[in-house]
Amino acid sequence: MSRKSYVIGFPRIGEQRELKKVLEKFWAKKCSFNEVEKLAKELKVRHWKYQKDAGIEYVSLNDFSLYDNILDTAIMLNAIPKRFKNLKAEELYFSMARGNKDSLAMEMTKWFNTNYHYIVPELSLDDEYKLNASKIINEYKEAKAQGIKAKINLIGPLTFLGLSKRVDNKDCFELLHKILPIYEQLLEEISKLDEVVTVQIDEPIFVKDNEPKLLSLIKPTYDRLSIITNNMKIIVTTYFEHSNEATKVLVNTPIWGIGLDFLYGKENIECLELISKSNKKLIVGLVDGRNIWKNNIQNSLELLSNISKIVDKESLFISSSCSLLHSPITLKYEEKMDENIKTWISYAVEKLDEINIISKIFFEGVNSLNENESKIYEENIQANHNRKTSEIIHDKKVQNIVHNYSKFQRDGKYEDRIKLQKEILKYKDLATTTIGSFPQTPEVRLARSDYKKKSISKDEYETQMKNYIDDCISFQEECGLEILVHGEPERNDMVEYFGEQLKGYGFSQNGWVQSYGSRCVKPPFIYGDISRPKAMTVDWISYAQSKTAKIMKGMLTGPVTILNWSFVRDDKPRDEVSMQIAIALSHEIDDLQKAGIKIIQVDEAAFKEGYPLKKEKIKEYENWAVRDFKIAVSSAKEQTQIHTHMCYSEFNDIIKTIENMDADVISIETARSGNELLKIFKEVGYKQEVGPGVYDIHSPRVPSVEEMVNQIKLLLEVLPKEQLWINPDCGLKTRKWEETKLSLQNMVEAVNYIRKENT
Repeated sequence: MSRKSYVIGFPRIGEQRELKKVLEKFWAKKCSFNEVEKLAKELKVRHWKYQKDAGIEYVSLNDFSLYDNILDTAIMLNAIPKRFKNLKAEELYFSMARGNKDSLAMEMTKWFNTNYHYIVPELSLDDEYKLNASKIINEYKEAKAQGIKAKINLIGPLTFLGLSKRVDNKDCFELLHKILPIYEQLLEEISKLDEVVTVQIDEPIFVKDNEPKLLSLIKPTYDRLSIITNNMKIIVTTYFEHSNEATKVLVNTPIWGIGLDFLYGKENIECLELISKSNKKLIVGLVDGRNIWKNNIQNSLELLSNISKIVDKESLFISSSCSLLHSPITLKYEEKMDENIKTWISYAVEKLDEINIISKIFFEGVNSLNENESKIYEENIQANHNRKTSEIIHDKKVQNIVHNYSKFQRDGKYEDRIKLQKEILKYKDLATTTIGSFPQTPEVRLARSDYKKKSISKDEYETQMKNYIDDCISFQEECGLEILVHGEPERNDMVEYFGEQLKGYGFSQNGWVQSYGSRCVKPPFIYGDISRPKAMTVDWISYAQSKTAKIMKGMLTGPVTILNWSFVRDDKPRDEVSMQIAIALSHEIDDLQKAGIKIIQVDEAAFKEGYPLKKEKIKEYENWAVRDFKIAVSSAKEQTQIHTHMCYSEFNDIIKTIENMDADVISIETARSGNELLKIFKEVGYKQEVGPGVYDIHSPRVPSVEEMVNQIKLLLEVLPKEQLWINPDCGLKTRKWEETKLSLQNMVEAVNYIRKENT
């Protein structure tokens, strides 16, 4: 009996975010595209070697991307929007992702319920699809030259169509008859590469609540794709949830294997009998690709033992639950982390070892482990035991506060609050503001870094931060913005900053994961019960307010976003952890009010991405997520205006939930979708005020005054001016000052034009 180890996919940013750095250097015209390609090749080889050296039998290929795999698939299919058709090579690729001086970028949204963003393909009935397989073919040959027998990862045709949008707003699945032949042609090309080729086709769309139409397409699609050649092993993988409805269909197709997530889709166990009868191979996802906690190898072996009572042991493969894209790469750079906590943690490279050891023990017995593997296994057992009993995890005081908490919402109805707020705050219709952050210059980042390293004093650090705040305020006043922000120079990240000041949080030096393109985030991790030892933002916001007569917004990150953008402890239900954070934030809001802050923004950028992928689980999530937002703002007085902000989201299905959150003002990202996202607010008779983004901050282009005037007019077709605020799509942290200043000046000028026109 051979052991079988498998990984769904691997991170691509590099150990030290090398990919991010070279891309941004290229975009700044400081290097050629050859330098980007050279580094990309080095990273691919390094990542393949990681997997091979760890004993992974099925090494992933074509999971590497310069920006996004869905974008790569669109390029592969020639699914290119008309506005980009005349561009060539890398100019085409990055313009589709980031826009250019002439054209808006393609829309971007969250990859299922993760913090990764993908580029949304734009499809048309007029598209002429044709195969461009050069990336895949070349990578396979590169891997083979390195002595690596890899499996080829593809985004499946049904997932590609299910995540796309039609420019004529019709059903994307109507285009399957045009796209499927391209996939058939691709598999024909792949079959020529080797005597036997393994192809992993990712179909995560199958874990959603799919309409009968999609389910009806699975069998004809995979009947066609599976009979193209005799030398190909096709594995269809799903992750993030169970895919029972789709699995019941897939077992009746000629595919070789099925990959299922048994961590986030425990219900997959219900399909084991069907898989067994079909004689399909089963890729068992049980090493967590979405979190950083060490796998409990003994528990995994017990689960495998139970699975093997139903599915033949020889048909099983041991795998990550999903791609390790959502994990940091390696622990080897974590030199400052608490040693006890570090023993509980596993990044992507360490997860490869876990997969290998589980596979070895399961198929060959514990005596098959070599000396190093035996050491890792023993450390795993000890670490999991220590974590259960550690005193730094459990805080009785916090647990008692949560158990006895009774203030679950703020005082006053919205209709009464908004009248009082408008009397006090005296802001105009179409009030202008920004979402919060301003560009973080190299000088600001260096000052924060130097302060952390203790190479500058606290006084020097605070002086530099205050100088930046002064400059931000001065620009906003000159620009004509009406509700100001302090720019957030002291914040490295909208979650990490708060985590650093909350008890129960831990941090990494190099725990970077990709959010989109070159954008990487370093999520903090929650290892214990959460409390707030002292005020977190009051001093900075109070200083900023003291420097202007205009209203200064207090800026907080909401409890659900702090939770969803952290690596969360897996030994306690998420809703309990979220409530602990919410109570801590309610104390912060109370302190801000007492300091004279009149508008407080509690960002819930990640509220939607935390939604379960199955309808039957949504109500439970909504109940505690809304509860915890309301707890966080429960200390706000009626005259204190509460804003919130949400990132890329389809609001149609959650608009009532947003209403229940009871924020006074919500700002949302809409620039890439016109006023389409806003229409639902009108349809349901949404009462609260709304700030739809009038320009896209994820692109470096500066929108003209005319463009923003037209955008505002579109908004006014949906909601009255009395209900609208005007702001950018999101925070400006990642932008350059030149773009930011011009864009905001144009935004204010556009608002002034509209106001004048209306009067």
